[in-house]
Amino acid sequence: MGTGRGGGGEGKVENGLVPLSSPLQEVVDPRFSRHHLRLLLKRDDLIHPDLIGNKWRKLVPNLDAAAGRPVLTFGGAYSNHLRATAAAGRLLGLSTFGVVRGHELAGRPLNSSLAHCTANGMRLHFVERAVYRRKAEAGVLGVIRAEIGADAEDVFVVPEGGSNSLAVRGCRALGEELRGLADVVAVACGTGGTLAGLAAGLAPDQRALGIPVLKGGFLDTEIRALQDDAFGGPRGSWSLDHRFHFGGYARTTPELHAFADDFEARHGVPVERLYVAKMLYGLVALAEEGAFAPGTTLAAVVTGRPFP
Repeated sequence: MGTGRGGGGEGKVENGLVPLSSPLQEVVDPRFSRHHLRLLLKRDDLIHPDLIGNKWRKLVPNLDAAAGRPVLTFGGAYSNHLRATAAAGRLLGLSTFGVVRGHELAGRPLNSSLAHCTANGMRLHFVERAVYRRKAEAGVLGVIRAEIGADAEDVFVVPEGGSNSLAVRGCRALGEELRGLADVVAVACGTGGTLAGLAAGLAPDQRALGIPVLKGGFLDTEIRALQDDAFGGPRGSWSLDHRFHFGGYARTTPELHAFADDFEARHGVPVERLYVAKMLYGLVALAEEGAFAPGTTLAAVVTGRPFP
């Protein structure tokens, strides 16, 4: 059944904007109910077919700040952020540039994600991985911009994953939409911007739980820094559980795929594998461990959907 705020259908671009609010769906799953837990799905995957969930929430304030200027951003070969930025460019009439990690990919056929980017008008530029790691340095960024013809002052740069202070403030609305509707709100984390904003928007008696999809354990520091930049200090109650990355970003296992297939069959909800499946798997494992008190209502943010 549907509860909470938000419509039940996919959003449409109207006057340059896509409605951000998304439906809240309750699912009955014995893996939670036998522990006296309630599970809600925050269906950000239904916001728009191409402008999915947290990617669009983070892009909106950045595109507003771009004010019609060309947008340059960064991502890996399977980056949902690049894909969403390219789609936004097409829908809103903006020029977009995508800097892709891995110069060795330049001579290969494009995968489905990068092909989607180019089909939406994004110009791709592949760089060496060592260069990519230094992309935030002014000198390196200047060289990249010159190489792709985006060195003019009017190019607006959006960081990898879209996570900056603008994006964090944009994601605060996600927490505000869930105020009073759940005790714990879980979200998969890549760069940490969504969790940083989500936690800031929740009520004081709610907490956010992040499930990182990358190895390394570096996100705690990143999230604190993002909140400092966005709000001038820490906001909300949040924590991370680093155990469910399944080998790292873009890595999966047969066990994870089997779990996602089973969840889809039980509830009729498409489960994206690189983020959403890991978060849902983590919630099931935590429920089995007794990490949540009986009577707890959990909300899981469905940040994306499987792409062909």
